[in-house]
Amino acid sequence: MSSVASVSEAPSPAQSPVGEPPSFEDFVAARSAALWRSAWLLTGDAQRAEDLLQTALVKVWRRWSKIAKDGAVEGYARRALVTTYTDWWRRRWTGEVPTETLADGVSDAPAELADLRHDLLSALSRLSRGQRAGVVLRYFEDLTEVETAAALGCSVGTVKSQHNRALAALRSSPLLADHEEPR
Repeated sequence: MSSVASVSEAPSPAQSPVGEPPSFEDFVAARSAALWRSAWLLTGDAQRAEDLLQTALVKVWRRWSKIAKDGAVEGYARRALVTTYTDWWRRRWTGEVPTETLADGVSDAPAELADLRHDLLSALSRLSRGQRAGVVLRYFEDLTEVETAAALGCSVGTVKSQHNRALAALRSSPLLADHEEPR
């Protein structure tokens, strides 16, 4: 994902000439970093997040001419990401993922932040797939309840109930009990 490092310099898909749909390349340059972060929060693993994002972007690319004309690119991409993630879970593949380098576990963040990050990811992994997807879309993608419902393909009431259950589970999680609540 090194080609996505300078996302802030990439033109927004909305900045294409008037009347022309944005190109797929412009969309990927502008949004792949944010979509990767969502994929990482869903999977909890950088390599699986890259695979998830690539698979979802292939789905978007296949239908690009239709969705670009409709102007529903962002929503379709998010939906493809979540749907692909759910499909992978249904396959229940638990094989190993080879990597060229091993993670050394060293972080630039203070130890407390690394512990909080680990505990938060562990607590998120204990949520159901729908709850986790809802929390990621609501808090990390900053979507409204209506946008989250559209991305997940469910009703707003389902988003609200899943969201409330997820927050209750996170609040009562023993993994997060030792960390002070953010202000």
